[in-house]
Amino acid sequence: MPAEAATRAFLGLGGNIGDPAAAMAAALRALDAHDAVSVAAVSSLYRTPPWGVTDQPDFLNAVAALDTALTARHLLDLCLDVERGLKRIRAQRWGPRVIDIDILLFGNERIEEAGLQVPHPRMGERAFVLAPLAEIAPEAMVDGQTAAQRLGGLETGDIVRLPGGGDWWKEEARG
Repeated sequence: MPAEAATRAFLGLGGNIGDPAAAMAAALRALDAHDAVSVAAVSSLYRTPPWGVTDQPDFLNAVAALDTALTARHLLDLCLDVERGLKRIRAQRWGPRVIDIDILLFGNERIEEAGLQVPHPRMGERAFVLAPLAEIAPEAMVDGQTAAQRLGGLETGDIVRLPGGGDWWKEEARG
């Protein structure tokens, strides 16, 4: 994929049932295998308390930067296909899930379409998104501030960065 044709996008990944780290790793490998997508960077894994519906297990969350020749809509379709392939069931908003993939940022685009809002709404209020985003892209702009600045204004005491760095998703790193 020619670099000039690529858009830098950031995806939020999460899950809290089954083996969410394995599901997120499989999702990233599937995305990276697509001809029009290249995973450029992945954050560490973060253990985070549930948000919205709080009577459920803790989540694992991560953020990935990727370069893509796809449109935002086509990237969303690809992410939804990957979720379905990993048996994602959408039973309850903010409820338990094996995998969740959200487009957080897509270049500098602002998109308001049915089923697609970019930048992702409310990400500036969610430390479980901003902590991994700030790890790999501290200067990314979120609600008029950098990700690092936005994160600095939020409560992060319950968020735990897991050891291992950003290679956890690669087949060889899973040992």
